[in-house]
Amino acid sequence: MGEGGQLHHCLRARGNPVSNTKSSWQFRIVVAVIAHCDDMCGNLQSKICNRKWYNASQGAPISETKMSEANPPVGNTPATHATVAAATLAQVARPPRSLWSDAWRRFRRHRMAVAGAVVFAFLVLGVTVGPLVWRADPRKIDFSRSLLPPNRSHPMGTDDLGRDVLARVMLGGRVSLSVGVAAMLIAITLGTLIGAVAGFVGGRMDGLLMRLTDLFLALPVVPLLLLLIFLFRDSLRSAFGPERGIFILIVTVIGALNWMTVARLVRSSFLSLKQKEFVEAAHALGVGEITIMFRHILPNALGPIIVAATLGVGAAIITESVLSFLGLGFPPDTPTWGRLLYDGQNFLDFAPWVVLWPGFLIFLTVLSINYIGDGLRDALDPRSRL
Repeated sequence: MGEGGQLHHCLRARGNPVSNTKSSWQFRIVVAVIAHCDDMCGNLQSKICNRKWYNASQGAPISETKMSEANPPVGNTPATHATVAAATLAQVARPPRSLWSDAWRRFRRHRMAVAGAVVFAFLVLGVTVGPLVWRADPRKIDFSRSLLPPNRSHPMGTDDLGRDVLARVMLGGRVSLSVGVAAMLIAITLGTLIGAVAGFVGGRMDGLLMRLTDLFLALPVVPLLLLLIFLFRDSLRSAFGPERGIFILIVTVIGALNWMTVARLVRSSFLSLKQKEFVEAAHALGVGEITIMFRHILPNALGPIIVAATLGVGAAIITESVLSFLGLGFPPDTPTWGRLLYDGQNFLDFAPWVVLWPGFLIFLTVLSINYIGDGLRDALDPRSRL
């Protein structure tokens, strides 16, 4: 019995603590590696002896000192086996790598994406927790403080009605970010459903859904937005209220006109994934079509969807700002970043802070979201070398 078998026998006889904490298959791997190393050591020593005999037979003997210097003896001691066993156990006990762990590792190496995530988290924290810290009333009118420059009492100044710009910016950020996230969810849901059905079913259904996607892509988005808001604004206001009605209208219209890119991405992912072996195995096991679509294929296509979702938030914020700047968004008493730009455009010459702060926040939010999207795209790409 070799030393690998002796070690196995000794460990079992002594009640090795490693075998009590690790599973039996891990222990078998360690013993197999040790036995393999034992065989390699024996083979190497036999080769050294044969080399020494050959040199002696050729009339060129090598002294023991030179032989030991040229070929140092390989330790076949318990310490060597313990080192090999510890290294093997550490490698076996290492948690397995997954797609999301690799993606997180690559995302952390993308410096601009990490900086964008930090800035975006700071903005979200500011608009959610900021009004609880800064107690100024964003709707309080005080003409004696009209158009004050930034000072200690008003860090971002005041507008033409004496209202605190910082308080209005934080309240408007809540509305703008809520519109961006809600519109993105609608667009992602529609695009994922249409793209999944088109890519998985194929045939005539694929052709019909893709022609519908081409039709929506050919529509002029901004004029169609203006037309829909002009037609349905009053009816939704009377049904849900002035703020909630316009919120539902804007979110629905923006989401319903921005799903086409997501549908194309999901369709292309489904077309490639449905040919894989795990899908064929699921078909062979009798798994239903709906289960294969949403339980087996869709989780493997989440990478492009997540990237499109992050970029869609920025696009929705820009669209809402354009509508509010044109006067077709939220009512004047509901501040959004786009509405603040619209209200302060007449004071740009002598009170630029009224416009610069909401414009800078829109720029910073969209830029950080775009960097996050770039980082996620590189992190979720298996061909990435980051």
